[in-house]
Amino acid sequence: MEVLFDSLFSVGSIVGGVFILLIIMSSALRIVPEYQRLVVFRLGRLWGAKGPGIVLILPWIDRTLRVDLRVVTLDVPVQEVITRDNVPIKVNAVLYFRVLDPSKSMVEVEDYIQATSQLSQTTLRSVIGRAELDEVLSARDKINVELQQIIDERTDPWGIKVSAVEVKELELPEGMKRAMARQAEAERERRAKIIAAEGELQAAEKLTQAAETMNRSPITLQLRYLQTLREISVDKNSTTIFPIPMDLLKPFIK
Repeated sequence: MEVLFDSLFSVGSIVGGVFILLIIMSSALRIVPEYQRLVVFRLGRLWGAKGPGIVLILPWIDRTLRVDLRVVTLDVPVQEVITRDNVPIKVNAVLYFRVLDPSKSMVEVEDYIQATSQLSQTTLRSVIGRAELDEVLSARDKINVELQQIIDERTDPWGIKVSAVEVKELELPEGMKRAMARQAEAERERRAKIIAAEGELQAAEKLTQAAETMNRSPITLQLRYLQTLREISVDKNSTTIFPIPMDLLKPFIK
């Protein structure tokens, strides 16, 4: 009886030990996907970023935080800005960034997404406020590059890489929209007048050349008269008063 009891106790101990070992192993293993890293803190100190794949940690000693390495699309909310030429506008943007150093993103800043968002808002107001309205409208690529460089430089200590910043929408006051529409209309009228004047100038130059040619050959003028008479005689109901050159009447007079 004692032998049986000892055997059962031994089997129970083995099963219990295996069960405890499985629990420890399950809590000590972490599976990290390719697009993530596991930042490990051992007894409060940074141990490093681990992964991808299977990562072995010490249960109840290590604390882990997961960091996503994929590109994050951050929408910068609408900001009310006064440009350098004192025009109030509303502008928003979109920011693309990713984590390059998971350890820095966890140690150097409390919440890197929130911090990047706040930094993007202040930088957007600062850059737009230093530019004039015409520059904001026409040189948007230049402003995007400047925003990207400033934000990327300031987030570099956090282990973050800003790949692009794009200004999305620009809202102008209604009075400014009407003024710009009037300016565009006046500009179009000015161009139309210049084009008409250039056309008159070219026509005058061609007429001068034609007159000089006709002056050198008087018979050309007569032929031109006859051609014009043929062109205007198509309409049978019209009355045409056409001057006859005296050169045509000289043979009859003689």
